[in-house]
Amino acid sequence: MSPIELHSTKPRPTASPLETFVACAQQMLDPATPEPMRRAMEPRLLGQLPALRALGVFELFELRDPALRAWLLDELDGLETALKQPRPDILSEQT
Repeated sequence: MSPIELHSTKPRPTASPLETFVACAQQMLDPATPEPMRRAMEPRLLGQLPALRALGVFELFELRDPALRAWLLDELDGLETALKQPRPDILSEQT
């Protein structure tokens, strides 16, 4: 993947969740990445978490960067909490 592709804020239609996650994480960890670009990468990176969690990626690999690991663990905990909460039954509200 070329550096030009890594700096694009538009998702590539053929990029897998793992490719997108790694590209975004690399940009976020690069000290040369401007802060606005880092902020633009956050939602893309977080958007990959459900798919990566479902694939079991975080059971197989550990993130070495402590700050990134702590942030993503918090986000994954939030995702787990959201999944455990009951969804409102839309059909019963229509009667």
